[in-house]
Amino acid sequence: MEAVQKDYWYFVVLVFLSFLKVAVQQQEVVTVRLEEGMVLDCLCPWTGNLSMVSWTKVPDKHPVAVFHPEFGIAFSHHYRERVEFLRTTPLDGSISIRNVTHQDIGLYSCSVQTFPQGPWSRNIQVEDLDEPPEEDNGTETPPPEVTVADTELKIEQSHNLTIKCDHKHNGTVYQVILERMLHGNPWGIIGVCKKVEGGLVSEDYSDRGRVDCTDNLDVSLLLTDVAEEDSGFYRCTFNTDVGVQTTTVHLSVAAPGGFSLSLYMMYIYIGAGAAGLALLIAIIIVAMRHRKKNRREEYRVKLHPSQRKDFPSPDDLTHY
Repeated sequence: MEAVQKDYWYFVVLVFLSFLKVAVQQQEVVTVRLEEGMVLDCLCPWTGNLSMVSWTKVPDKHPVAVFHPEFGIAFSHHYRERVEFLRTTPLDGSISIRNVTHQDIGLYSCSVQTFPQGPWSRNIQVEDLDEPPEEDNGTETPPPEVTVADTELKIEQSHNLTIKCDHKHNGTVYQVILERMLHGNPWGIIGVCKKVEGGLVSEDYSDRGRVDCTDNLDVSLLLTDVAEEDSGFYRCTFNTDVGVQTTTVHLSVAAPGGFSLSLYMMYIYIGAGAAGLALLIAIIIVAMRHRKKNRREEYRVKLHPSQRKDFPSPDDLTHY
């Protein structure tokens, strides 16, 4: 019994030390100078099998880049064609950044997922260690990036919706990345579809809905019971042999019972149909009465004058 208790407490201590090790790693911050082609080192100190490497910019956890040994590399839109994984060793997650600007200043977090050791992380602070530029230089701060949607979608809450990214791309597509930006938050990857050795590989990271892929790498996001939090921009990035192409969809979610153009038009059509039907019935009734009156007059004319006295004319009937 005592041996079992010792083994149990030994296991608890090992688990505690592993979490403590990760916490210590996250507290260490390395400073790197902001310069062209700067390298952010992220070399895992132990050996094992690499599962994934991810880079984010804190505190907003803005995604930068993700490396997967089997599924390849995915970059955030802002860092596309600027970030490169160095991969000097099997567990090296270091990256280099080119075309740097002062917007690249900040704290970066690197997370290396390994097996069987588990995760290893490192924080790197990028700073401009040179003399800061003069503040009063007469230049204005550039406006924030404006996202323009290729397609506008509107739907009421609690309905179901399928968002399709079937952009007519040129060239051969080998990977499609589906991203989402909600309520002014940064872009986040929610799905990846690609072909590996002739087979279709699909990754679904969405916490809302389901990401589906077709054989020709057309991506769709099925949203059930749509809520207000689903409002925002959805973007598909097609990686092809002739370059990168994107298509963006903007989704607006209205409250139940709010103004709906389709419902409003339906009411108009129903009202117009009812009015047309009432007018048609009135015309038919008037025509039938007029026809009956004419036929009665024709019959009266055919009668002998002595019989007409006993058969009133249609005009006489109108006085009753």
